Amino acid sequence: MPLRAALTGSRPRVAVTRRLPEPVERRMGELFDCVLNPEDRRLSRDELVALMRDCDVLVPTITDRIDAAMLAEAGDRLRLIANFGSGMDHLDVLAARELGIVCTNTPGVVTEDTADMTLALILAVARRIPEGLAQMQGGSWKGWSPTALLGGRLRGRALGILGMGRIGQAVARRANAFGMAVHYHNRRRLRPEIEAALNATWWDSLDRMLGRVDIISVNVPHTPSTYHLLNARRLKLLKPSAVVVNTSRGEVIDENALTRMLRAGEIAGAGLDVFERGHEINPRLRALPNVVLLPHMGSATVEGRIEMGERVIVNIRSMADGQTPPDVVLPTML
Repeated sequence: MPLRAALTGSRPRVAVTRRLPEPVERRMGELFDCVLNPEDRRLSRDELVALMRDCDVLVPTITDRIDAAMLAEAGDRLRLIANFGSGMDHLDVLAARELGIVCTNTPGVVTEDTADMTLALILAVARRIPEGLAQMQGGSWKGWSPTALLGGRLRGRALGILGMGRIGQAVARRANAFGMAVHYHNRRRLRPEIEAALNATWWDSLDRMLGRVDIISVNVPHTPSTYHLLNARRLKLLKPSAVVVNTSRGEVIDENALTRMLRAGEIAGAGLDVFERGHEINPRLRALPNVVLLPHMGSATVEGRIEMGERVIVNIRSMADGQTPPDVVLPTML
């Protein structure tokens, strides 16, 4: 179906589903007829449909699940879904496209922040930082001991990066600074000059790479082809001393299998910022001392969130000016 008519009027009606940083909301209010969510309350399905019926532009986030049925109920006014974030697995882009609705995202903004968090999780697990913190905060530390809380150094360890896009490459640069050996598996091999700059070794077989690395970092998006990419069979290929780190999407890992292997000592540790069932965390996983769990903080910097908002505004203004937004997402890109 052809795209719907461009936005009309100088101040399109823009509905924002969650609370955004104050500078972003202020600027949106200056430029658009803006409907905000000051309570930062997650909206219900019916509330999202009502918003879509009454706006030209919807600005959702990853917490808003928008499927084909909801889009079909949204009416004819909605022209643009300007997602606040780069991941699009919560939105049926194909259904939107078939209805003539443009979808955009904010690619590249969270690259450095997410890569920082990946290294933070690697360090936290390898050096047992949360265990030391718990002793200090709980008042149980009895003083220094030569054998207490022994972790492992990063220098010389083999890091396997699953997905060598922007974030994977940023992780590789940081790993090089720590003296780690970088390995990666990707659908396509990097150009030789990029591979050389990252000092990275490509593996065409994920299975073969998994058996040779000390740490695996997940940096692929969630798509039908990556769902449970690290399933029970593949997790068993890891060394018992290996560490699993995920700052991408929880669905890429079979979380139940990972939990069983961590409890059995078949994997040494894990650092997770994302989870298979969103904020519903497996209580057995939460109880493990060799696991570091974070509440989806990978992109949580003031600078990053403001930049995301700026990209959203650029996409809306471009469409309002009759131009193609710079960050259009097509179904074939997912």
